[in-house]
Amino acid sequence: MTIFKEKLDEEYLTTSEVKELLAEVEAERAADEEREMRYELARAIEHVNRFAHLDPEESRELVEELAELEKVDAPTAIKIADLLPESRDELRAVFAQQRYALSGDELDEILNVVAKYV
Repeated sequence: MTIFKEKLDEEYLTTSEVKELLAEVEAERAADEEREMRYELARAIEHVNRFAHLDPEESRELVEELAELEKVDAPTAIKIADLLPESRDELRAVFAQQRYALSGDELDEILNVVAKYV
């Protein structure tokens, strides 16, 4: 017998937003001395502390601004907001799995949006 879990909801979050959520979890665990922090949780907190560069509000604004552009969908906007690419090559790596290639002007347009937040 196999037990399946049903996916009820899915939401894309930036690393900065996850950092804020994990900080709340960490505070709850710290308040309760009987509950230890599991290894996976500690590693996740360490990861977001290392790689979250923007405030959650700034990262959400960046995602919304990127999503307004024609060739950028929501998951790709989240990746760009997390990575904050500074060159065309870094940005091309984000789009490497897409079925289309962006022109130089489109890449520059995205980089200009990212540059406002870096």
